[in-house]
Amino acid sequence: MTLIRSWVDTANDPDCPFPLNNLPYGVFSTAGSAPRCGVAIGDFVLDVAALEKSGLLPLTGAPHLDRGAWNPVMSAGSAVWAHLRKLLFGHLAADSGTRDQIEPHLYALGAVTLHMPFNVSEYTDFYAGKNHAVNVGTMFRGAENALPPNWLHIPIGYNGRASSVVVSGSDVRRPWGQLKGPNDDAPRWAPCARFDLELEMGAIVGTPSEGPISVAEADENIFGYVLLNDWSARDIQAWEYQPLGPFQAKATATTISPWIVTKEALEPFRTSTPAREKELLPHLREPGPMLYDIDLTVELAPQGAAPSVIARTNYSQMYYSAAQQLAHHTTSGCPMRAGDLLGSGTISGPTPESRGSLLELSWGGKEPLTLDGGATRSFLEDGDTLTLKGACKGAGYTIGFGDCTGTVLPALSDPYAR
Repeated sequence: MTLIRSWVDTANDPDCPFPLNNLPYGVFSTAGSAPRCGVAIGDFVLDVAALEKSGLLPLTGAPHLDRGAWNPVMSAGSAVWAHLRKLLFGHLAADSGTRDQIEPHLYALGAVTLHMPFNVSEYTDFYAGKNHAVNVGTMFRGAENALPPNWLHIPIGYNGRASSVVVSGSDVRRPWGQLKGPNDDAPRWAPCARFDLELEMGAIVGTPSEGPISVAEADENIFGYVLLNDWSARDIQAWEYQPLGPFQAKATATTISPWIVTKEALEPFRTSTPAREKELLPHLREPGPMLYDIDLTVELAPQGAAPSVIARTNYSQMYYSAAQQLAHHTTSGCPMRAGDLLGSGTISGPTPESRGSLLELSWGGKEPLTLDGGATRSFLEDGDTLTLKGACKGAGYTIGFGDCTGTVLPALSDPYAR
């Protein structure tokens, strides 16, 4: 597919993340106004709530866009998703006859505040990147036992906290927790000293389900994708994770990018999961390409310093697709809701510079990473700003997600001190 031209001139720049081919969904507000649904196009956000109210976006049923979240559109189903996208194309295409009616509802992106684009119903985080799993397993169990026996057969995951999912630009406070070193007789109560990022993608469920669904059905039920930073307190995690896995180490915050890139916008970039050593059971086999070719980068900026790119990788490195993860999630009969968020797991490539966490980049702190200005990092320090970026490159256009950014704030004083 090539660039689809728009009368919004900036949307036709090949490096613009928001061309007409994209049309990602977000929630924004202007000074003194309530948050409402918007669509990014070029350097602007289009107030689609106002367009629906004026009759320019007629969607069947009750109003879908008058609330500060995209959940009503998700719940309306794939026919409404397709109809809305068709209407937006008609209004924003270069040959549109409605430009005069649409243009007053454009706001400069630099002049608005972006909010959470949807209400997160539930949050599940997976451990589905093989390079990451092998790296971490090698560090803690040795290369011969890097992957647990089940890893090549099912996408491993855990249920996280929907309440601590935040939008890009939100600060993240360093957490307190129980820490216990290998030579300590007992744990101690202290701020996390090994705070980390995890580069992930988040898949958003649109169509609810009540029982087991196939991989193909799961793919159809996904509304769109966001960038996701799964902030991780590695030292808290090391003490608490056996035998039931992550808990408070992952509950501090999960940051997502502000724009939902729809599955339709990503269709030209589909690609297959890697070759498998073990054949999956039939219910997890993919009927076609289920991953996407999305270039990903991580930038780290110490307080007052310029950012350094510390990792480059691609979403195609995942061993299990979001559709496989969602299908597996339903095998027990677990209902899935509109607004459920599935974290992919850390996306690491096969080379040292493509590792998606500081745990891997510094090899557990044994090989500190040197930033462009000469500073070093084993784990995150107070004042560090992390920015995840993602983009697909088409023929003369770019599909972008908007930055996924968060700054680490110092731990508060002991919350239990009296």
